[in-house]
Amino acid sequence: MSEPAAPLKGRAARLARLMPSTGPSTAARTPFVLLVVLLLGGGLITLLLLNSALNEGSFRLSELKRDTTELTDEQQALQRDVDSRSQPDALEKRARELGMVPGGSPAFLNPDGTVRGKPTEATAPPPSPSPTPSPSASPDADAPAAGPSASGASAGPSGSPSPSASVPQPDPAAENSPPPTSPGR
Repeated sequence: MSEPAAPLKGRAARLARLMPSTGPSTAARTPFVLLVVLLLGGGLITLLLLNSALNEGSFRLSELKRDTTELTDEQQALQRDVDSRSQPDALEKRARELGMVPGGSPAFLNPDGTVRGKPTEATAPPPSPSPTPSPSASPDADAPAAGPSASGASAGPSGSPSPSASVPQPDPAAENSPPPTSPGR
């Protein structure tokens, strides 16, 4: 039979001591290596999911900022519209268009039920003179202008005499009617 292996000497003995044996110690390393690989892979996948979630949130944030900017612009435009319509002269003009007139002097009720002040009825002020169209713009050239100007010729919309009204023509209906009067004279 063969003899037992001779003990290694010198350099071979030192190498044998440095090299691990192929026994149960290599089997204990395999689960540790698998655990490290799984942790690194799981960490990498988690980072990728986190990064994509952050990118999605960033896109959503930029979309919401754009929507906010658009809505802010719209709100400012509406506020300018409200401000222009709530100015006193605009309110007065709109009220007159609706047929409203300025109120008279008000009366107040005292806590004991008596009336303080004398209420007056609101009356419409006389309408402001509106510009009349020139005779050349009317379909009937013989019709007189509603308001003759101081020079006797009717004025156009720009205030200059119109060419067709340079020669005054007599109106038979105006000769028989009394001259127009204005209130307060």
